[in-house]
Amino acid sequence: MPSRAKKFFHIHLVSDATGETLNTVARAAAAQYADFQAVEHVHALIRTQKRLVRVIQDIEEHPGVVLFTIVNDDLRRELEGACGRLEVPCISVLDPVIATLATYLNAKSQPQIGGQHVLNAEYFRRIDALNFTMMHDDGQHTEGLNDADIVLVGISRTSKTPTSIYLANRGIKVANIPIVCGIQAPQELDHLTKPLVIGLVATIERIAQIRRNRLLSLNEAEETTYVDKKTIAGELNYARQLCGKHNWPIIDVTRRSIEETAAAILTLYHDRKTAA
Repeated sequence: MPSRAKKFFHIHLVSDATGETLNTVARAAAAQYADFQAVEHVHALIRTQKRLVRVIQDIEEHPGVVLFTIVNDDLRRELEGACGRLEVPCISVLDPVIATLATYLNAKSQPQIGGQHVLNAEYFRRIDALNFTMMHDDGQHTEGLNDADIVLVGISRTSKTPTSIYLANRGIKVANIPIVCGIQAPQELDHLTKPLVIGLVATIERIAQIRRNRLLSLNEAEETTYVDKKTIAGELNYARQLCGKHNWPIIDVTRRSIEETAAAILTLYHDRKTAA
């Protein structure tokens, strides 16, 4: 049966900072409605009345749900008033959480624009982790592996690099090592004392599909052993044997998004730290 055409709706994300919080919330919520496709209007760094006027004009031209995170009371009132006149929903996504925290902590909030992005120690820890991860991507600089928090190993196209970068943005130093049949894994892997080493695998069919798409993107139409299922089966078997030899945990990424894979990795990582 042919798939039904999705219905489109407009959603306005209005923030006095980068808008990352709104983007995450909006996409998580919109994902619950598979028959609908959100047309996002991202309005970031809205800190003046002049810029807000342009936002309101866009809302008027493309009516839809409005989500916002704005600290300034005057701008909040103006946006809410305009949405009321236009009869479109207008929601401050952080208000329920802030109100709950205020009650629980018995304290008054101290609003700060872009407070989650201040240049504090946590910020620089994430930048340091990202630099480390980029330097140790795809088997580079193996002499520094023991300085990693996590080392990911796996055959080609098991999402090692994007998962590593995602984790680095959480402040985790990650190195990733490709496993290739016939090529000995770096000897440094045998002597690691600090990092948690995790193997990433996927089904033969999934890896073959991703590799084939990769070749097509490079205008390489010719079939090679790179996409041969028997070859991939041998690679996966070798990877599993290597992980089994060292008692490294294995995560199957076949049906996982990068975020889901990272969440599983972080669970193993935190369990290990707790047990230490």
